[in-house]
Amino acid sequence: MLRSWRAVVARFRALLHSDAAGVRAGFVALLLSSGGDLLAGLTLGSITGTLESLPGLLVLVPAAIGMRGNVFGALGSRLGTAVHTGTFRMSRRLDTVVGQNLAASISMSLSVSLVLAILAKAISVGFGLENTISVADFVVISVIGGFLSSVVVMLITVGVATLSVRRGWDLDNVTAPIVTAAGDMVTLPALFLATYVVGIPWVTGIVGVLCAAVALVALVASVRSKAPILRRIARESLPVLMLAGTVDIVAGLTIEKRFSSFVLYPALLVLVPPFLEDSGALGGILSARVSTKLHLGTLVPGRGSFRAVGEDVLLIYLYAVPVFVLLGVSADVAALAAGLNSPGGLEMIAVSLLAGAVTTTFAVVVGFYGAVAAYRLGLDPDNHGIPIVTSSLDLLGALALILAIVALGLT
Repeated sequence: MLRSWRAVVARFRALLHSDAAGVRAGFVALLLSSGGDLLAGLTLGSITGTLESLPGLLVLVPAAIGMRGNVFGALGSRLGTAVHTGTFRMSRRLDTVVGQNLAASISMSLSVSLVLAILAKAISVGFGLENTISVADFVVISVIGGFLSSVVVMLITVGVATLSVRRGWDLDNVTAPIVTAAGDMVTLPALFLATYVVGIPWVTGIVGVLCAAVALVALVASVRSKAPILRRIARESLPVLMLAGTVDIVAGLTIEKRFSSFVLYPALLVLVPPFLEDSGALGGILSARVSTKLHLGTLVPGRGSFRAVGEDVLLIYLYAVPVFVLLGVSADVAALAAGLNSPGGLEMIAVSLLAGAVTTTFAVVVGFYGAVAAYRLGLDPDNHGIPIVTSSLDLLGALALILAIVALGLT
């Protein structure tokens, strides 16, 4: 046992030396992710009035943000695999690998946004939330906000992939943090803009019907497409994205139920998006690295396979400690700069570290076994690893945050 761990440590040191640039790029990407997520957190902390006037909207927020990370994190993972296998060629043509991946991502964004709207309303009512906004309101906010943010995140994902190829970066280390940060930064403002279309007699209903129709057409077109990669991605991704969306809706419900705590200290609300997404990004990095090793044949599922990625697990924990410390500090500073009430700097760091230790451990377990399970079932781990990790961590992260807040008496 001791010998095996010494071998893991030796491989970890070799990884740090052989891919120092890639490790640094991953850490920088996580820092950029935290910065972008803080902007999303400040947006969330600043729209408490909108959240109060539109009951149930907060239930949708983690799912909408998570869906962007799921769809485009998986896109980045697939592009990373294409880079490693030498099939990456930048092109918008539908008959190319990249073109079909882009089409699948937009199609999944539209169709899953519709599903999330319906789920948000159903789960809100089912768990006793009173006076929630209508189904039409949910559909308009989810689909319009989802489309606007998806276009931006898609451009960023492709840009990061192209730049990584030119600079020789390991795309597996870079994509997940940057994509999740981009999803946070643009999704919340996009959802907020979409709220201006709700509550208007006749208009909201008509726009809602049009949004639903477009989403359904995109879904049917993708699952019945003659383009093989597009069709496979749509058919494989849709079930897991719907499952992930359901988990994210429950995560949003968890936060909605404790909304009073966040109203008391809006700085804690600032912490929510960066914490959830950085946790997901850490798990996404591990999932992407495992997926690449499975594709290349350097990792064979079976007994002892977890020890075979021991150096990757240590890398995740190496990233996690400074990320969560800096997250607690920066969230407190950002909240105070914006005039939002905070429980205190030490308390913010304690919440971030305590909850982060739990979610990082779950990220390692879910990231590894999710990718391996998908591979064993004959599914593409690029399409399933990221959604499984990020949605699981949205729920576990929300629960961990609530438990940390309660444990520290910040209610």
